Order: sequence, then C-alpha cells, then structure tokens
Amino acid sequence: MLLPRLNSTQPSGQRPIGACTLIFRHRFIHFLFHNFKTQNQLSRSIYLSTTLSQSVICINLNSKMLVYKSEESSHLQLIERDDIIDEDEDLFEAIDKLTSHGINAGDVKKLQDAGIYTCNGLMMHTKKNLTGIKGLSEAKVDKICEAAEKLVNFGYITGSDALLRRKAVVRITTGSQALDELLGGGIETLQITEAFGEFRSGKTQLAHTLCVTTQLPTNMKGGNGKVAYIDTEGTFRPDRIVPIAERFGMDAGAVLDNIIYARAYTYEHQYNLLLGLAAKMSEEPYRLLIVDSVIALFRVDFTGRGELADRQQKLAQMLSRLTKIAEEFNVAVYMTNQVIADPGGGVFISDPKKPAGGHVLAHAATVRLMFRKGKGEQRVCKVFDAPNLPESEAISLQTYKNHIFQITPGGIADAKD
Repeated sequence: MLLPRLNSTQPSGQRPIGACTLIFRHRFIHFLFHNFKTQNQLSRSIYLSTTLSQSVICINLNSKMLVYKSEESSHLQLIERDDIIDEDEDLFEAIDKLTSHGINAGDVKKLQDAGIYTCNGLMMHTKKNLTGIKGLSEAKVDKICEAAEKLVNFGYITGSDALLRRKAVVRITTGSQALDELLGGGIETLQITEAFGEFRSGKTQLAHTLCVTTQLPTNMKGGNGKVAYIDTEGTFRPDRIVPIAERFGMDAGAVLDNIIYARAYTYEHQYNLLLGLAAKMSEEPYRLLIVDSVIALFRVDFTGRGELADRQQKLAQMLSRLTKIAEEFNVAVYMTNQVIADPGGGVFISDPKKPAGGHVLAHAATVRLMFRKGKGEQRVCKVFDAPNLPESEAISLQTYKNHIFQITPGGIADAKD
C-alpha cells in the first residue's frame, strides 16, 4: 500500500533527514498508527524512503525492520520497529482495564478526571487521597484497589527481575560526549536528574539541548519521544531550538511540534500542570519532562521562617509527583535548581554556595549535578550525588578536562582546547 507523497516546502538539497516522528507532523503519524493498528492492518514494519526534497511512506507487510533511506547517498539505517512503536506497551496498564474486573465505567471516569490514567499511577496514591475524589466511597476505593492489584504487581520481585526492568531505561545524550561519559551514557529515564548552579552556568542551555536530543532515534543516543517543558522563570526560547535542531540534522518545525510547553506562575499552578501530564503521557510517547526551575516559585510564594515548614511539605509533594511520573511512564525528569549562599561553607572556600531546597530536594533527586562557569563559554560539571556514579572531586587539570563542556550556537557540546 502506497500512502500519499508528502512534498517538502524547503528548497531541494536543504531538507534535513531525521527520525520519522521528526520529518512528519505528529498528527499524521498518529493518524497512520491509529487507523491501521487498531484495525490490525498495520504491519510489523514501515518502510520509509527519504530524499532531500520529498518523503514517501509505504507499508511493507513482510519486513521486520524500519528502514530510513537517503536515495542520493544510498545510506540505510536499520532499526527494529518494536523499539519504535511497541516499546511502551508493557510499561503501564491503562485505567480502562479496570472495567473488565467489575469496576463501573463511571468510577473509572472519575479517576481520569482526577488525573489518574493508569493502574500503575492508581497504586501510587494512598486510599486517603482516592477517597477525596468526589463520588468515590471507601468501599469503592477498596474494590478499585483490589482490581488494580490484579493487573499490576507492586509486590516483591527478585534482583534478577529488577535487573531486567532496568533494561527499559533509556539514556538520552546531552550533546557532549564528555558529559555523557560522566553520566554513564546520558540523562536516564525512570529517575530525576537535578542540575544546580549559579546563573549562566549552563542549566537552561542543557534543557534546550535535551529538547532536541530526546527526539533522536535510540540508535543515535536519543529517546525517540516527545518532550514536556514546564517553565517557571520565563527562560524557554523556541528560537533557540532551531539552531540546535539544525546541528543534529533535524526539521526544526517538527521538533518544536513535539515539545509541549507551559509557563507556570505559582507553585499551585506548577503542581496542577504536573497532574495534567498523565493524560498526555498515557496517549503519546513522551521521554523527557523538564522543570526549569523547580524551586523558583516556592521561594517567591513562601516567605520567612514561619512558612518554611509548609513550603518544604508542598515541595515534597511536588517532588513525589515528579518521581511517580518518571516511574509510571518511563520518562527522564530533568529539573534545574538555584543556589543560595552558604555562610558556614568554610573560610577556605572563596565563594561558598549550596543548592536551594534543603534536604527535601536533596533526597528526591536521583542524580545531582553541580554546574559552574569555566573559561569563556566553557562550563564544568561535577557529579554531586548519584547512586551508581562515582562522586567527582575535580582536583586536577586532567579531571577538569574530562568534565568540561561548552555552550555553542548548536547547544551543549564538547569543549575545544
């Protein structure tokens, strides 16, 4: 079956070649998968032939590979289609499946209205929270939880099983090989990665670069997914995405279409934006959630020591929600953090600073990275805390060299000598 040709609006010889989800608008891809896969007419593979000026998709009923081909260069990239479309099928159980276990469809709708779209996410809520949903009694909540336990396993597993689950982790390149090596391959899904440092240290620049690299195919160290960006400081610049996309040979318009963006103005607004993500992530393949920055609105909305305890409690709830999103949908959470002066840092430290948020934020982040300014556009990254990475001391020039990256017009890249 040959689908209609999609003609490029760019001049011949100027169209960048990228992944399928980047070359074509996501609405067309969603239409293609929905109208064929749900009718069992979509084959196990798609053949994609791309030239510099036009693109054609056709369905191949027998092939088992997804092929990207540039006719002028005769270059082929082979990617298992299972990695493209079916990789998320077993990550979570849709909340709709509860109806097959005796749960009323109206009660399922109430759960969805409360931002719960998967059975995995349901099990991450306390019964106290669930009974707070209008129309759900304690008896109904008990019945719903019993049904969900039959669909998902939240009990003990062996270490071997845990190791197998870790194979679902996707590592997204930062754009810098040195920084990727420091992180063990890149920013990981299923966890929160925090970057803190003073202003102009590269935190937001890394966020913009990840917006692009997340959409690369997995064989190019990308996440092959979409990006959600929550901006609390007003620093997101879509025009910054354009040169970064061009650096990686991708269609900037399609890259921007695969980023959903929201500007948060209060900590309550920020939390509500997180609640609304469940509906989107349960329907489309997201691989990255960016919060830039996580602490800014809390420092504004809560003032003085009298409100400190309340602030930390609200912050803990926000961070708990981020952790659940990461594990529920297998996405990487990258959040930036500010720094505060540390008068007790010691007389031997010329400019003592420490990350804001206190112990609550420190315990929530899986990997903590400290950024600082280097020479010119160079920046230095130090692993401040990580469960599986050695803490970098950065005590010699050789160590510095391994941890230096640079801010370029095309985003984060390796530093030049």
